[in-house]
Amino acid sequence: MLRLEHVAMRYGTGPEVLREVNLTLGRGEFVFVMGPSGAGKTSLLRLLALLRMPSAGRLTMFGDDAAVLTRDRLAAVRRRIGMVFQDVRLIDHLSTFDNVALPLRINGAQDAQIGGFVSEMLIWLGLGHVIDVKPTSLSMGQRQLVSVARAVITRPNLLLADEPTSNMDGKIARRLMHLFTQLCRVGTTVVLSTHSEDLMERYPHPVLHLAQGRLTGPLPPLSALAAAD
Repeated sequence: MLRLEHVAMRYGTGPEVLREVNLTLGRGEFVFVMGPSGAGKTSLLRLLALLRMPSAGRLTMFGDDAAVLTRDRLAAVRRRIGMVFQDVRLIDHLSTFDNVALPLRINGAQDAQIGGFVSEMLIWLGLGHVIDVKPTSLSMGQRQLVSVARAVITRPNLLLADEPTSNMDGKIARRLMHLFTQLCRVGTTVVLSTHSEDLMERYPHPVLHLAQGRLTGPLPPLSALAAAD
């Protein structure tokens, strides 16, 4: 699915925010990324989303070397990636429904297919009552859920989620994790950054630890480490 070999990344001419990162993930894997604020978690996810390119090393995505992708091929690869970032980036003049439907429309889906699929997703996430509401009228937690729905509506091959449960109550967070787990079971690779040790203990997935731009892991799930102690 993806491979990083001795990868470094910097913004402009600034210092490296990621250095000597090595990682290989296959189809249907689920890993957590943990680390202190400023460790580089968001930068790592932006790199995996191909929103940034390495300043050193090699990044391979779906068998393609990211450094030599043409513009059209880069766009095609990005369409296979779902992204949930803390700055949710919803389009303010579009309704909840149209924000979530946008990736399907870009991929050429017909309106007859889109309507039921999007509505079902929004109802399942508890957003059925705001289906026609614009983002500016939504709470932060609702905006984050809409962002998640938009990211997963195409069933991406790779899902990247940056603190997706940070603005949600426990019940909604568990529903969201169930959704991510189901996607993983049908082949989506999930990379989820979080500060929540409770989340990582509840869901036994391997953990990547990022500190000062360096990546360690995947390590065993926190629940396995706790049991060993």
